[in-house]
Amino acid sequence: MSEIQTLHILNKSPEHPRFARCLSMAGPDDAVLLIENGVLGLGAASARASGKLMALAPDMAARGMGDQSGTVETINYDGMVELTTRAQQVISW
Repeated sequence: MSEIQTLHILNKSPEHPRFARCLSMAGPDDAVLLIENGVLGLGAASARASGKLMALAPDMAARGMGDQSGTVETINYDGMVELTTRAQQVISW
């Protein structure tokens, strides 16, 4: 189990200024977890995230996004909790 420097939890839609700001702040040892409306920016996020990118599967399903396992790692709520235990710090955007 590898350690994560900073876990960025992003719930803003791609149109929100914090979406781009979060992605620009993520470093190579960081992880970005897209939740709520943040999952709507999967295409943009995968192109700009420098660290590891993940998305919360229940939020993807709630927004009719279907299976995108080939483009992003999807996790469930238990996986989200596990990520927070591996991160040295957590920032919610």
